[in-house]
Amino acid sequence: MSDTTETTPGWLARDELEMARAQMPILYVEAVPVRVDDTGEVTSIGLLLRIGAEGTMSRTLVSGRVMHHERIRDALLRHLEKDLGPVALPHIPASLQPFTVAEYFPTAGITPYHDPRQHAVSLAYIVPVTGDCRPRQDALDLVWFSPEEAISAAVQGEMPGGHAALLKQALAHVGRTY
Repeated sequence: MSDTTETTPGWLARDELEMARAQMPILYVEAVPVRVDDTGEVTSIGLLLRIGAEGTMSRTLVSGRVMHHERIRDALLRHLEKDLGPVALPHIPASLQPFTVAEYFPTAGITPYHDPRQHAVSLAYIVPVTGDCRPRQDALDLVWFSPEEAISAAVQGEMPGGHAALLKQALAHVGRTY
């Protein structure tokens, strides 16, 4: 037994991740990037445009796994920077209480959230951003929608796996119900 504790965040190799996904829930963070006015009211929501594994285009939120020995705040910042760029200037909430906990199941219909790869638990946050957002990694674009546009049938229909339901919950949480 080692007297030292591993303190470097890390993750599993691909085959180890597949084995873990098959045996236990994986922890994720999700962020709804928003722009707010001077009074703190949400004026727009940023949705990423991605190409899925099947080649289909979809709109998604910022999302990603929490690594071993990584704080929630650090995971949020890492995924926001990865998806929105290094000068997005996100304002991580002072309280780490999420606006909701989304439970993704590999079996559709148990909850509004579905991920065919795994059972995942996601802590969801609304994160105001004030900087210049330029998508990186596998995102093609970031489009800012008004709250009304974001809940339109056209935009909601482009959001897979329950992100449409999560976005509606986020808007309700900030008092923007339609």
